[in-house]
Amino acid sequence: MSGWQIVAFLSGLAGLGATIGATVSNEWRQTSRASSVITATWVLQGLWNNCAGNAIGALHCRPHHTILQLEGYIQACRGLMIAAICLGFFGSIFALVGMKCTKIGGTDKNKARIACIAGVNFLLSGLCSLSACSIYAQQITAEFFDPTYIAQKYELGAALFIGWAGSILCILGGIILCFSIAGSFSKSHSQTNYIYKGAASHSHISSYPRGQAKSVNQRPPPDYSNSSRMQHFDKNAYV
Repeated sequence: MSGWQIVAFLSGLAGLGATIGATVSNEWRQTSRASSVITATWVLQGLWNNCAGNAIGALHCRPHHTILQLEGYIQACRGLMIAAICLGFFGSIFALVGMKCTKIGGTDKNKARIACIAGVNFLLSGLCSLSACSIYAQQITAEFFDPTYIAQKYELGAALFIGWAGSILCILGGIILCFSIAGSFSKSHSQTNYIYKGAASHSHISSYPRGQAKSVNQRPPPDYSNSSRMQHFDKNAYV
């Protein structure tokens, strides 16, 4: 099971890296205004900045003016992505401590509990990232296919696909980690029952001295001391 735990840890760590990359990226949605290849202009927008670039390679970005005037879905996506990063970070730390191949974390029972907490953190991190990217993508598609929407229409950016990939990796890492811990718990429970039964049988046998184990149906040997005394007394009486 330690091999599966290493796979789960690497998957969660890769998912955390993808989540961080998607959060700081400026390509959550993008559009292009191009009359020709030379005069092409790209407009990009992320959770933190608005950017514009041209075919020459120049890219100019400016942050959002104020937080209070942002749309509600952008603020919700910000909070979900920050929560996903925090949960993934703590999940990575707990997974590193709770794995069987590491020498920190205490006993196997404590390590199993820590690894279970790490799996839950990975799952929650993936769900937060998945929810944020899905909310943002739903807003883009709703505006794009709305015929009454007259403002600039955008398309899905690369950061959304990176965020979806990171969320899937985190969810897979959490599931694998939880299943590996469940297997270790079942093994430890069976070993405990075996040791208890063995100890009980040993205590039952060892209550008698070695080589003198008493069977249940064995009768005690007859006592001939009284009869021998009576015979000796009868002989002396007649002498």
